[in-house]
Amino acid sequence: MKRILITGALGQIGSELTLKLREVYGTTNVIATDIKKNESEAAQNGPFETVDVMDLSMLMGTAQKYKVDTIMHLAALLSATAEARPVFAWNLNMGGLMNALETARERKAQFFTPSSIGAFGPNTPKNQTPQDTIMRPTTMYGVNKVSGELLADYYFHKFGVDTRGLRFPGLISHVTPPGGGTTDYAVEIYYDAVKNRKYTSYIDKGTYMDMMYMPDALKAIIDLMEADAAKLKHRNSFNVTAMSVAPEDIAASISKYIPEFEISYKVDLLRQGIADSWPNSIDASSAREEWGFTCGYDLDKMTEDMIEKLRQKL
Repeated sequence: MKRILITGALGQIGSELTLKLREVYGTTNVIATDIKKNESEAAQNGPFETVDVMDLSMLMGTAQKYKVDTIMHLAALLSATAEARPVFAWNLNMGGLMNALETARERKAQFFTPSSIGAFGPNTPKNQTPQDTIMRPTTMYGVNKVSGELLADYYFHKFGVDTRGLRFPGLISHVTPPGGGTTDYAVEIYYDAVKNRKYTSYIDKGTYMDMMYMPDALKAIIDLMEADAAKLKHRNSFNVTAMSVAPEDIAASISKYIPEFEISYKVDLLRQGIADSWPNSIDASSAREEWGFTCGYDLDKMTEDMIEKLRQKL
């Protein structure tokens, strides 16, 4: 990677990935794009272009202007939001992906887009979900993610585009506020713990889902994109995870640092239904074997860092 264009650069992953890539590859070599500009560091400290991923000519023109050799396509509608607006979600998530892949094909660029544990469904094995398994999701977001994995595979086999991807679990960050995902309770709980010493979870106790701290997610993206293509048996996408936790596990971890913290539950049936259709835990052995995937944060180490950072921020 030498010249990188990021779509959705001001979102949950993009706002931090942009800064990390600029740190690694140089500020002027990472072009952030999003549908509108804001005051975030990602938008202000380096090249930024307003780009609607639904506009192919705009996307291609920006890629050509900066002579990019890598495209990281992050623009998407997340799970709960997509379920509320399924037609818009299909048009944005799939239309935007097709435009980004076409741009990568035109530029002969390396390509990354994230998938999700949302690609799995209620018929998928729930525990230690394999890399290759049944994928019959029951949400629009999940349908988009499975379709996206297949589409990226198609562009690799049909056109030779070097497509790569990761099936992310819930991502936890102190930088970007929650953005409509089912696993966002695992971000909200830390904010409320620091501000209010209590949290009401919309996900029920005993609901296990995979999670990962954002620094590990950013490292995984870079490591995958730098990996030797000859060693990749899977491309779109690798299971990755750091931990499988339920809301009460996070609450117990927080209580080690904020002893007075209390959790209660008021279940959101929409998001609970989505969570119940996802795995309890996934198997990331293919990522470890094919490109050396590792994680640096377990639950308590992540909790300690989240609380420290949020105390500074809030």
